[in-house]
Amino acid sequence: MKSEHMLSRRGFCLCCIGAAGFAATSGWMSPRAAYAEARGLVSLIKDSAASAKIATHKLRGNVTVLEGSGGNIAVLDGKDGLVMVDAGISVSKTQMTTTLAAISAEPVTHLINTHWHFDHADGNPWLGAGGAKIIAHENTRKYLSQVHRVEDWDYNFLALEPIGVPKHVFAKEHSLKLNGQSLDMKYYGPAHTDGDISVMFGEADVLHVGDTYWNGIYPFIDHSTGGSIDGMIAASDANLAASTDKTIIIPGHGNPVSNRAELQAFRDMLVAIRENVAALKREGRSKDETVAAKPTAAFDAKWGKFVIDPAFFTKLVYEGV
Repeated sequence: MKSEHMLSRRGFCLCCIGAAGFAATSGWMSPRAAYAEARGLVSLIKDSAASAKIATHKLRGNVTVLEGSGGNIAVLDGKDGLVMVDAGISVSKTQMTTTLAAISAEPVTHLINTHWHFDHADGNPWLGAGGAKIIAHENTRKYLSQVHRVEDWDYNFLALEPIGVPKHVFAKEHSLKLNGQSLDMKYYGPAHTDGDISVMFGEADVLHVGDTYWNGIYPFIDHSTGGSIDGMIAASDANLAASTDKTIIIPGHGNPVSNRAELQAFRDMLVAIRENVAALKREGRSKDETVAAKPTAAFDAKWGKFVIDPAFFTKLVYEGV
């Protein structure tokens, strides 16, 4: 079993899933296999987040990254209050409250959601109840306001309490000036979902790209809300264009402190696997036949050792080419 530290740096609180996977299959399990083995992947993630420690990584310009409650969370502190990018999972409230208080005694005044998924927005209600102004793309508000099923996770996500639904939404771009930082939010178009945005902390040169980038692991692509492999590649191109070799890049999952070179490697992996899968599909191979051909084999040792395993990632790519 991987160490707790290694799992936390992967960005999901999934030590329990890793143990179950290895015990049952001698390897990592796909979300569907994990669901069949236990009582549901989403429930397991929430259970793990309830007790996970929150690790902090101080960057620059009063920007800190938190990991341990779902996706990687950015926090900007200063006289305007705490500004958070993503909220994590609500069961982490106790640990999150302690961690935020250690950063600053100021309240959370602004919360920005990079997209709608529960591991990034489930904490919205308790932060909204505390007075945080919640900002997101208009599609994120739509999904958080209604019941939505993600077939790949075999789960029906309920609408958030109204206090947690973003009231301040935008279509393309939105900017704020808080705590001495220019916060520039930009919509990618359909990528990981169809509501993904990036958040640039201008003066600090820190870019949070949400789940358009998973550092060192294969990403999930949510076809149920408009995601696709081509959208992920386009988002990677946008992230590369928005950054330099000096930019600190925060991915949605994986090691939370990244850079342009690691992002480039992620983009190149996506392109290569897309081309391999597309070629097999053009030959008339079925989804199962494409998986059996192992089009990700050259990348599995580096990218394929976590919850989105090579077979599952191949299926996600296949759906989008």
